[in-house]
Formats: sequence, C-alpha cells, structure tokens
Amino acid sequence: MRISILMEGATERAFMPHLRAFLQTRLAGQMPRLDPFPFDGRIPKGPELRRRVLKLLNGNPASDIVIALTDVYTGTTPPDFEDAADAISKMLQWVPDEPRFFPHAAQFDFEAWLLPFWSRITGLAGSNRAPFAANPETVNHNKPPAHRLNEIFTKRKYVKPRDAGRILEGQNLADSAAQCASLKAFLSTILTQCGAPPL
Repeated sequence: MRISILMEGATERAFMPHLRAFLQTRLAGQMPRLDPFPFDGRIPKGPELRRRVLKLLNGNPASDIVIALTDVYTGTTPPDFEDAADAISKMLQWVPDEPRFFPHAAQFDFEAWLLPFWSRITGLAGSNRAPFAANPETVNHNKPPAHRLNEIFTKRKYVKPRDAGRILEGQNLADSAAQCASLKAFLSTILTQCGAPPL
C-alpha cells in the first residue's frame, strides 16, 4: 500500500516520524509506504489540487490513495474555510468522483493536535499555564493553536519543526485522537485503508 499525503509544511514534516511509529504499533506486517508531499504554506486549491492528486494516483509508481491534509486556519482574510467540514467539502468539490482521494483538515490548525499533551508542552516551555480549552479543536480563527503556543514559549519562541517534534516525542497519538475528532478521522482513514480497525 502506497499512501501519498499532501500536507502544508514544517509542523506536518515533524509529525511524520511519530505518525509512522504510531501506525507500526497497529499495522504489524501491513505497514504502508507513506510518501509525504509538503508545501511551504497551504496545499493547492481548486483545479491545481485535482491535478496533483490525479498525477499521484496515475503516476509511476502510482499511489494507492492520496490524502490531503490542510489546516482550517490558513491565515487568509476572509478565511478559506469555516471549519473542518467546510474544508473537506471544498476539497471533495475540487477533486470530485475519485474514491481514492481522502481529504482531511486539522481544526483549526495542526497544533490543536499537540494541545492534548499539555503537561509536555508546559514542561518544555517552562510554564505553569492552564490549558486554553477542554476541547483543543475549539481554539479557533481568532487565535489559532499555533499562536497560542507562542504565548506559552515565552523564554524561546515556539518553532514549529523543532518544538512539534519535541512535544510529540514519547507520546501516544491515540491520546490526542481521543480529544481531537479531526486527528481521529485522519488516523482512521489510514488504518482502515490498510485493513485495520479504525480508532
């Protein structure tokens, strides 16, 4: 199984080793090949997304499935997407009638998936601040999770590729998925496409 993942950039690249480690615990003997395709910023939209997806599905070697992973918060005004459901709906409109394409969106950005590891975050940041919200995915466009992490890392600025990996080190992604429905859906897509039960 070859899975191509279109993703936004630095934080998602730091996520890949932890994603692979998580999948290895659940896909013994069925581990897919994961090919990340990071963009410096947002993944493509509209016809360009469709072109990229079809190129991967029909390439040599061809991907068995393509997953697009975007943040809901893209820094644009007005926002590209209202929420994860809207982002997924739009990506399905841009790449219609392709059952091998699976769009996913982090609600509101990838860093929401880090917030369940709050004790790890505060330990690395040297902070005793209380969590922002009971549900990490309610931290929104007004001040998305990545911006909130900048508030915590006061001694040294939060740097996505460095600190995301440090936060995830030794953590179980299932713990984050239990609080973050968008991460749960993303992981479940990979698991079920590889013949394993969803989360």
